[in-house]
Amino acid sequence: MFFKRRCKITFIAHGATIYSEENRYSNCENYPPLNEAGYEEMERICLFLKKRAVKNDKIYSSCGTRAVESAEIIAKLYKTDVEIVDELKPLLCGNWNNMTMKQIIKNQPEVLEKFVKQPDERICDNAETLTEFVTRVGESIDKIIEQNIGNRIIIVTYPDVIQAAIISALELPKDKIYNFYIKTGSATQISYFEKLNSLKYSGYLPIY
Repeated sequence: MFFKRRCKITFIAHGATIYSEENRYSNCENYPPLNEAGYEEMERICLFLKKRAVKNDKIYSSCGTRAVESAEIIAKLYKTDVEIVDELKPLLCGNWNNMTMKQIIKNQPEVLEKFVKQPDERICDNAETLTEFVTRVGESIDKIIEQNIGNRIIIVTYPDVIQAAIISALELPKDKIYNFYIKTGSATQISYFEKLNSLKYSGYLPIY
């Protein structure tokens, strides 16, 4: 059936850290842990999930301190465990690792423009192109869906992974990835059907 739902995924962007507040790129798994604002964001997310009665069969998390900490907070609400998915890592950014967006705009504006407008452009040898990143995320999510046909699940991950998930699900051009603003501590929901996928909401920030 065209509209037979395969899986519903609620993506949760991890809580804030000192790096996310600086808009700093980092591939490190020992990226700083949640700060006070990050814990408050996860508390609001838990209240949102509870008030909306968001059903859940399983919780997945990206690797990395900030994602796992956030997932474990949500897991307490559902009294369940968290399964780590190594493939759902943030964009491998090579020489941009540990640089802030402000620094990149100031020092490498031409590289940044080419990277965004030409999704097959690689900023350096040890980095992913936007095309490679979106493809990796899409394939990882497809595997999770195949393991959860008919289920409703939660994936706690990075804002850029959620952006890639949206682009992949809606089959949008890769250079549109930054058209979707995903903040830490936000919720995004996508329903995956047999013949199409539907974005229910994105980057929602619960305020209580």
